[in-house]
Amino acid sequence: MASPKAIIQIFITGTRILGKAFWEAGRQAAKNAKHSPAAVMGHDSAGVGHATSGSPTDQLTRQHRMTLDEAQLILNVKRGDDIEQILKNYEHLFKANSPAPTPEKVVPGKQKQPPSHSHYLQSKVFRARERIEAELKVAELPQETPVAAKTGPSPQANPPPDPPHPGQA
Repeated sequence: MASPKAIIQIFITGTRILGKAFWEAGRQAAKNAKHSPAAVMGHDSAGVGHATSGSPTDQLTRQHRMTLDEAQLILNVKRGDDIEQILKNYEHLFKANSPAPTPEKVVPGKQKQPPSHSHYLQSKVFRARERIEAELKVAELPQETPVAAKTGPSPQANPPPDPPHPGQA
């Protein structure tokens, strides 16, 4: 038989090792949080944090929380593909991840199969289609000239007359 002293020494040594491991893991987590706090909290998805310019594409990336490249990867399309191909791929992926219309038959003695649909994937497919459609709408809009953007709205040819003062008739 092992002596109680040896068992206690093994327990104390194991506790020290485990304590040091937790201490080092905590220090590393604190160091990582100082380096990039937004990434630790999960706020920077799909490169949205890098979309900092005022361009329409960056605005759409921040609004939809998805880059155009990610949306194209999800729907398996390329930049030059037409809208019909995008919608065809969308329909296929959306239906493939939809729940089955009929309830599954339970066969005695067999294990129940997990569902073959995914609400998460279905929502990602939907968001990817929304992102690509928004990008296509922005591409269709006429581009504003830089001179008009800097000067602001053009002055009116005939400005409205000033309202009369209360003492004037």
